[in-house]
Amino acid sequence: MFEAIFMMGGLGIIISSCLALASKVFYVYVDPKVEEIDELLPGANCGGCGYPGCAANAAAIVAGESPPDSCVAGGADLAEQIAAVLGMSIEAKEPDIARPGCYYGVGEAELKYRYDGLSKCQAAALLYGGMKECHIGCLGLGSCAEACPFDAITMGEDNLPKVDENKCTGCGTCERVCPKNIIKLSSVTRRILKEYTTEDCTTPCQRACPAGIDIREYIRQITLGDYHKSVQIIKERNPFPTVIGRICPRPCEAACRRNLIDEPVAINYLKRFVADYERETGNHIQPYKAPATNRRIAVIGGGVEGLSTAFFAARLGHSPAVFEAGNQLGGLLRTAIAQYRLPPEILDWDIDGVLDMGVTAQTNQVLGRDFTIASLLEKGYESVFLATGGWDSRLERLKNHPQEEAVPGTYLLIDLMKTGLENKNRLKIKSDIVLTDTGPLTADAVKICRHLGAENITILFSKPKNAASIDESTIEMLEKDGVKPIFNAKIASLAGEGNRLTEIEYIDLTSRDGAMISADTLILESGRLPELIFTIPHAETEAPENEIEAPSENVTETTGPLKWIGISPTKNPVDGSQSIGLLSKADAITDFSAAIRAMAAGRRAAAAIHKRMYGIKLDLPENVISSDTVLQTVSHLENVKPVPRQIMPICGISEVGTSCREIEKGFTEEMAKKEASRCLRCGLICYSDEPKTHQEAS
Repeated sequence: MFEAIFMMGGLGIIISSCLALASKVFYVYVDPKVEEIDELLPGANCGGCGYPGCAANAAAIVAGESPPDSCVAGGADLAEQIAAVLGMSIEAKEPDIARPGCYYGVGEAELKYRYDGLSKCQAAALLYGGMKECHIGCLGLGSCAEACPFDAITMGEDNLPKVDENKCTGCGTCERVCPKNIIKLSSVTRRILKEYTTEDCTTPCQRACPAGIDIREYIRQITLGDYHKSVQIIKERNPFPTVIGRICPRPCEAACRRNLIDEPVAINYLKRFVADYERETGNHIQPYKAPATNRRIAVIGGGVEGLSTAFFAARLGHSPAVFEAGNQLGGLLRTAIAQYRLPPEILDWDIDGVLDMGVTAQTNQVLGRDFTIASLLEKGYESVFLATGGWDSRLERLKNHPQEEAVPGTYLLIDLMKTGLENKNRLKIKSDIVLTDTGPLTADAVKICRHLGAENITILFSKPKNAASIDESTIEMLEKDGVKPIFNAKIASLAGEGNRLTEIEYIDLTSRDGAMISADTLILESGRLPELIFTIPHAETEAPENEIEAPSENVTETTGPLKWIGISPTKNPVDGSQSIGLLSKADAITDFSAAIRAMAAGRRAAAAIHKRMYGIKLDLPENVISSDTVLQTVSHLENVKPVPRQIMPICGISEVGTSCREIEKGFTEEMAKKEASRCLRCGLICYSDEPKTHQEAS
């Protein structure tokens, strides 16, 4: 018996020793922050955060892979507690809501096959891309509804998902399971940052619109009589609807599918109708905006692009201020368009709407005279955006005024040629100078620079040597004079200290490699200064679109003059892979043929500013829709009857300026509803073959 006791005791000692040794060998350290956050999380393990349980999400939060407010079952108080554990400062976060992106269900769309044995969208997608003729359409089998952990999604009678916004937490589970990306998270920020891709169900008119307005939906709201909602939808992408309703060149109407039957829908006149409705109410109708971030942004230039940039920045929650050199806002819209087409009170109404969104403005403030880029950054503006306009606005602004140095050390080639050897305009030409694409004027430009004190001269040509607009003999002469030509290169960014330019970064267009050049003077051959975002250098970090962590702690501390960098708003513009660098030929935000394009540029600029402040990459998705993108479409319409287009009433020549303030009178409500009922309510290839009649619409 005693032997058995001793044997069992000895065995116990051996086992305990082994366990003690194993605990040392296999010990796993658990970060106390992870444990603390895990205890704060509700323990629902719903998966809405994108991780398999609360413990995994806690680890991801501490690792910086998940934001402090990622728990969809928790609220703002929980996010505050988690942020306190991490020692973070936080901003309010706008809610994400799942939004379906398909207009016609399986029953209404053309089918290429029916297979009743399939019950999952993922399985249907694997079978020849799905049962519908439309390559990107909803498969209608409800995988998103089954996956939703909060029962916020149901499938409607049209076999399209319906989202209950009161139940939806924005967890993104539906977005992750949908094989066609039909249902996606949506918010003010996401919509402003978004560029349309080949995965989106875009309509022909929407793709043709430079601003990308949801034309189908704002016209549908007119048929329903909800003009307030129609204005809101337009202002999602266009802050000047009353102006654009009068002066737009209407590329959307050229793309309208009704052209295949009769005449396009009067899209722009319908925009004017609801915009005039807003004006007649006397109150500005505004789209939704994100919660305030208290981040200050300066926009230099009070024309269409500058005001649009400020408008969208305000909608992103920031506090933008516009600085305008003239005595009124509006730019060329105020001086270049006849008043019978655009009365000043119409322009003023839309500008007041921009200011009503939360934008402040100062006029008679000239960059380089009354303030500088560095002075704005020193005053606490986190970003300064340059939107000083093109050649026409420059001529208007500078008549009877001397040329100021707007961007430190930066001038246009025409300024250099006009100042001449005598330096009549007193340009500050320093020792290290970079010129760009000076072409036939290269030799003369170099001569003037040398005479005015330049010692080291570099010339960047955007084309290869054999295609550059300069002959071989001139190149040899320049090289003998100590000039350094660099071919097939574009400027990528500027850097400086205080009111001095110090460096230029250029990109080799072949290798895509970047390099720095010491420079205190830059001469651009273009007719305008480039749009640039100026910021204080900070550590490059990446963050989700709706990240709430404030990145201000990443700002580089400096002593002496404030250091700044100027970058192009878009690293990967919509049109063309060669469109990199400042003032690229295909740059999506350079030289606007219409005000609507300038507004689109303003939205992209605001998006780039926002991304830059939050460390989000500026590059656009590879499948962004451009003018060269091949998309599924239709070449003819079936079962659509011709319906005459409403004709815009106009004033007689003798009435303009007397009884008529404008040459076009605008649609009546009856005309607007009749015209709106002509819309085919298109999808990518879907359309209504039985459009509502006017009687049905009203």
